[in-house]
Amino acid sequence: MSTAEEKQQLGSPALDRSGALESPLPPAILRGLGDRSYDKRKNAALDLTGLIKNYQENGEKERIASVINLLAQEFVRSRNANHRKGGLIGIAACAIGFMPDIQRYLHLLLPPVLECFDDQESRVCYYACESLYNIAKVARNSILRYFNQIFDGLCKLFAHVDVDVKNGANLLDRLIKDIVTESETFDIEGFIPLLQKHIKRTKPYIRQLLVGWISILNAVPDIHMLDYLPEFLDGLFNMLSDGNREIRQGADNVLGDFLREIKQTEVVEFGPMVNILVSQSRSKERFNRLTAVIWLHEFIGLGGTQLLAFYAPILGSIMFCISDQEQEIRKAAQDANQGLLSLVRTTAEEFELGPLLRTLTIELLSPQVTTRVAALSWINMLHEKDSTEMNKFIGDLLPALLKTLSDTADEVVLINLQVIARICIDEQQFLRVLNALVQLFFEDRPLLETRGALIIRKLCVLLDCQTIYISLASIMAKNDIEFCSTMVQTLNLILLTAPELSPLRNTLQQSFTDSTEAGIQVFMTLFKCWSHNPVATFSLCLLSQAYDLSADLIQKFAEVDVTVGFLMQIDKLVQLLESPIFIRLRLQLLEVSSDFHADLLKSLYGLLMLLPQSQAYKTLSDRLSTVGALKMHLSFPSGGSPNGSSAVTKANNTTPKTKGTIDYSELLVHFAQVQQQHSDFRLSVFQQKKLLRSTLDAASTEDTA
Repeated sequence: MSTAEEKQQLGSPALDRSGALESPLPPAILRGLGDRSYDKRKNAALDLTGLIKNYQENGEKERIASVINLLAQEFVRSRNANHRKGGLIGIAACAIGFMPDIQRYLHLLLPPVLECFDDQESRVCYYACESLYNIAKVARNSILRYFNQIFDGLCKLFAHVDVDVKNGANLLDRLIKDIVTESETFDIEGFIPLLQKHIKRTKPYIRQLLVGWISILNAVPDIHMLDYLPEFLDGLFNMLSDGNREIRQGADNVLGDFLREIKQTEVVEFGPMVNILVSQSRSKERFNRLTAVIWLHEFIGLGGTQLLAFYAPILGSIMFCISDQEQEIRKAAQDANQGLLSLVRTTAEEFELGPLLRTLTIELLSPQVTTRVAALSWINMLHEKDSTEMNKFIGDLLPALLKTLSDTADEVVLINLQVIARICIDEQQFLRVLNALVQLFFEDRPLLETRGALIIRKLCVLLDCQTIYISLASIMAKNDIEFCSTMVQTLNLILLTAPELSPLRNTLQQSFTDSTEAGIQVFMTLFKCWSHNPVATFSLCLLSQAYDLSADLIQKFAEVDVTVGFLMQIDKLVQLLESPIFIRLRLQLLEVSSDFHADLLKSLYGLLMLLPQSQAYKTLSDRLSTVGALKMHLSFPSGGSPNGSSAVTKANNTTPKTKGTIDYSELLVHFAQVQQQHSDFRLSVFQQKKLLRSTLDAASTEDTA
């Protein structure tokens, strides 16, 4: 047999009469590849493989390129589906024929195959998948130059509706993964942008593909996926809320692997990941929030002061989750909160308090009690850590703290008062806070009525009660007189009843018995302020055992406007006289021979005369009747002056009586002046109402006319 005949049998292409090449493939192979029958296409492909090997051995590179171009143009890109199938089989046959030299022709083999991944015919897509599988199997590592194009194709195949195509894609995917894991030259940097692009997609099969690839690449020792984690971390978190359970579990497992790797790595750049976690912690999906908070807690322990610039956003995320409806999330957020609190407390480096305080101020408006309590705990810690720096922000912080005093939750109010008390430790801030507090009570009277006692008592526990009362008395001297009367009534009731005010009561009770200058000064300061409320002033004298002053003061009540409120206060005072606070006074009623007894009796009888017939009148009358019976049984005359005149009465004829350094007459004059101011104020209010009523009546008359 001649050489020409052998070539003809191997499938040499036919020549025309001029000797020009008509086609790089013999007619038999061309017909077989375009046939409907799969077997005929398969046989033609086998012949094509032999032909390609022959061309390869003879070094006919141009002819080989012509064959591939023919298959691409005339078959793969044909409108006939059978031709497209035949072309894909033919390209795979060429790849098998190339064997070791396939890398030279990959740039010709791959484009037509990848184009068919978008084909409308499912079988064509399947054949394209099969063709690429055979090419990859032959090319192995060489195909990685085109990995991104192949991966794009895999995403299309995994999203396909045909089951056979998906099965074929799974086989191809496993083969490509094997090739990548065996390779030492995989370009991970070139792949990451593609991963970023596809990880935003929500189709379940594509997400499965991506999770699988991330897991495989992370398992390859020479590929450091952790370095690129911020690029696709958000996408992984989004998969935690996927409707497919397998995808959720897969994403959770991958995230768990990355977190373990972060714990074992000495150098990690936390910043880019923190921003993603902060965003995910506010997700609507429960599992996203939980995982994000767990990661943040771990980062706080691992990153330490590396997170300095992210303290505020991390804190905001924790505050968001600390009152979550899910108990597991709340617990994780509370643990993270404690971790961050400890970290910030022990941070020696300088950091900006402004962002933290802005976050905490916003959280004070949260509808959740737990969040508000946590925010106040933070403010308290920051002030304890660096009060000097915190004082720079008092102007912005104090209004928010004062507003929180109106909170409906006592727990919030109490811890808020702790914060305010800590601010007041600084002398400069003390008066600033008390001035602001008095102004708040002035503007919000219901707060004074409902929470005033709680606020004052708690501050007296946390700070020095005497200093607070002296300061409040000085501040109120500059305020509206009607408000002062109400405020004094509140402060006086606290003074007479609250256990927290025991030190101040002891000071007042001993101010005259010991004649200490400090005690006398306290009494005088309070008396001048208490003068805005007659009953409070009288009770202050009784508490301080200034009975000669109280006896003269009760006479001044004849000049005071007697209102229902005034009588109710007297009624309340009578009840308080029966309380343990005034047990000393009741026992002093037994000291009928003492110098003060007459003044004490005159004070109490004067109080009795002010009362209308009521239960309080009966209570006080019974008490005083008992004293009268005692005096009769002991046959002692009334103590003090025989004619019952008081000290100040006698002083009016000579010089003012003083005890220690106090001029009683001066105090009584001050009381009268203050009460005159109140009388004038009530009169002006009445006249304004009368004028308004007259104006309205006149307007009504004009309208009628």
